[in-house]
Amino acid sequence: MKTLTANPGKTCHPPYIADSEKMTVDQLQGAYDEIAEGYEKRVWFDQYILGVARGRQQLLFRAHGKILDVACGTGLNFPFFPTTSEITAIDLSQRMMDEAEQKAVNLNLNVQTRVMNAEKLEFGDGSFDTVTSTLSTCTFPDPIQALREMKRVCRAGGLILLLEHGHSNISWLANYQDRNVFQHYQQSAGCRWSQEPLELIKTAGLTVLNRRRFGLGMFHAIVATP
Repeated sequence: MKTLTANPGKTCHPPYIADSEKMTVDQLQGAYDEIAEGYEKRVWFDQYILGVARGRQQLLFRAHGKILDVACGTGLNFPFFPTTSEITAIDLSQRMMDEAEQKAVNLNLNVQTRVMNAEKLEFGDGSFDTVTSTLSTCTFPDPIQALREMKRVCRAGGLILLLEHGHSNISWLANYQDRNVFQHYQQSAGCRWSQEPLELIKTAGLTVLNRRRFGLGMFHAIVATP
């Protein structure tokens, strides 16, 4: 049985996944390849009952110019991007990317797709006006490095739009998340649902312009800039 790991120096911090227990990049790639075809059914409750789809819409209307969608998955962000934008979308999983490419065709969007590790973005500094990522830092093995890469490729004065899982601010739900950290991680393709997104973002050196919680306090919509 796995043991919850305390965060040193923070007595009231939620438990986290120790490095030795994290899925590797290859394991994550395999996990998302496996669930790609039925992924949108898996997230239906979050999308439409907990308000994630509406949260995406309210956050992503800010996206403009050259857009990079990091860990795009099946392209759930695509409907909320301006149709005139130049969009680049990356994901670790080719099968998720296949689903995203079909969605782009259906929406008549100009989307360039590439299989890529979010922690090692293959773009020059300041390449994009807007960088977006939704429900992804909770799965990156090194979320701070991924966020630093997003910061690097976003131009000065650009926007980084993030919608993330996080520790609820409702005590009974936060306690439930803490008790089920490892079970959820194993069953949900490496999702760490008890993380603190704002702490990760600030540690990565991004400047937070606006943030709000929704969906029983488990989802965080964050507008940041490099």
